[in-house]
Amino acid sequence: MLLALLQANAVPLDVATNLAVIDSAARDAASASADVLLTPELFVPGYDPERIHAEFDRDQLPQLREELAAIARKHGIALVYSLPRIDGHQLNISATFIDASGTELLNYGKVHLFGDTERQAFIGATEAPGVVNFLGLNVGIVICYDVEFPEMVRAAAVQGADVMLVPTALAHGFDEVPQVLVRARAVENHVVVAYANHCGVESDVAFGGGSVIVGADGGFLATAGTEATVLYAQLDADAIRASRKAVPYLAERRPELYAKWAEGRG
Repeated sequence: MLLALLQANAVPLDVATNLAVIDSAARDAASASADVLLTPELFVPGYDPERIHAEFDRDQLPQLREELAAIARKHGIALVYSLPRIDGHQLNISATFIDASGTELLNYGKVHLFGDTERQAFIGATEAPGVVNFLGLNVGIVICYDVEFPEMVRAAAVQGADVMLVPTALAHGFDEVPQVLVRARAVENHVVVAYANHCGVESDVAFGGGSVIVGADGGFLATAGTEATVLYAQLDADAIRASRKAVPYLAERRPELYAKWAEGRG
């Protein structure tokens, strides 16, 4: 599977401009024979939790999803996009995986919200990350801050995940996340982790770029600087799964002990 990852600058609440960026990236990725394009967190509306909470028109969500499905169909490429999602009377941050026909394969809601601004604008989801088979690879999704919690990627890995796709909106100054934590998540779970960030400035927030695709051995398969770009990495299921033989972290877990410790019964 050839994975493409978009790093770009969105315009807050200018969905037409942001959709055009995704459309252009999908065209280029499809021309390069990529099978799926991963886009950053809340790229469709642009990352501005306060304005999304106050100004975003929830009634446009079905139309936006259809427009994104149309992009996938037009270019013949699967797509992972991020939108607000209605949860009761509140909004959650979500990511959706659709195939090249526009059919939804997976929908995930962000569990860990970062900072007061996100917590005031959104509600955290409670569902575990799901895993879906796509072109012979088991693919899961978490969003941004979620990947900084070992439990999140592990929850997908024990379901058989080979690849974790992570739309993110990481502000400048947190380089340890893609450079250290994302690599740790990959190694400790024997999974590829693709981490797609914004770049530039959106509503006075400076994004650092620095998107990465990390192999199951923790090595970088592709890295971005601070500018808009599309990264590519060829992923092979056999190679990913072979990484589990040398140091079998998943096979040698002792969850029965961990459960006792968590209950204070160690």
